Amino acid sequence: MQKALAALIRLAAVPCVVLLLSNALAAQPSPEDRYIAARDAAIAKITKMYDDKKADEAFKAAESMRAELLAKLAPIVAEPDRKGFGPARLNLDALSEGDMGFGLLDGVRFDALVGENGATAGANGADGQYVQPKSHIIVTTQPLFERWLRAHRDWWGKKQKNVPQQIGAALRNESFYTQAISTDAAVVNFNELPIAKPASASFAFAMLGGRTQDAVPEAADEVFVAALADGKLYVAYGSIKPKVQVPACLAIKADYDKKADNAAEDLQSNRIGRKAFDKLGDIRQQGEDAYKKCFTERAPQQPSFAEATRQAQALLAEAMGK
Repeated sequence: MQKALAALIRLAAVPCVVLLLSNALAAQPSPEDRYIAARDAAIAKITKMYDDKKADEAFKAAESMRAELLAKLAPIVAEPDRKGFGPARLNLDALSEGDMGFGLLDGVRFDALVGENGATAGANGADGQYVQPKSHIIVTTQPLFERWLRAHRDWWGKKQKNVPQQIGAALRNESFYTQAISTDAAVVNFNELPIAKPASASFAFAMLGGRTQDAVPEAADEVFVAALADGKLYVAYGSIKPKVQVPACLAIKADYDKKADNAAEDLQSNRIGRKAFDKLGDIRQQGEDAYKKCFTERAPQQPSFAEATRQAQALLAEAMGK
């Protein structure tokens, strides 16, 4: 009787042990949690160093910390090198709040070894100008992307248009590319490009775009692509040739700009009053809106649009390692 009772007690204890082990394992931070904790600690440390007026020390420390963060992130992303691209780098340009390039997408980045005209990237070309890589590939995990998305809900403040919180909507929105990859200019989405979704991808998107620090660009000279596959997010962007331009749309914009100049001159010369001037609204913005609408409608008829689509498809294949 005692042996039977002891056996029952042992059997009853087994689920409790399993539950305790499961809870202990669940309580352990994931590799992604450890990376985020290390990243946040690095940001706090570098930000404080800048606040303490230790800029030189902060710069050196940031270089070392980026290397440490890359060592933590690379095994999580687990992506091989790409032919024609340099070794994996951390996509975070800045580790100090308020710096240009702060808050980019957590991921590993591969930069093309050549520039737009085929010269070696990362050095000065024959004209003495620095050669930017022709294209870039960023890879991260879907959980890290979703965490980044939540953190950027109000990145520009609640009164600004931030990145949508739905994954598909975010990857179609120009604000995502501005916040995730751009360090010195806003990304402008001119048109969606009709690429074919790779078989392994659950989502794929490509857009024709450009960048601006002020007025809308007069040509689309970049393509941006994104895809979700096997729990990872692939984002790539690169310059294209030829650029996509629509002369008729530029004429519309030029007409609005002339109207804006004339209105400003009339106000300055007292030919119209402030009330009449204000009624005209933001004429330059009206012109940019009309220009973009025209571009979106007419660009697909340009031969360069089809070529941009081909280049976007090829870039996506490179990004996914196909």
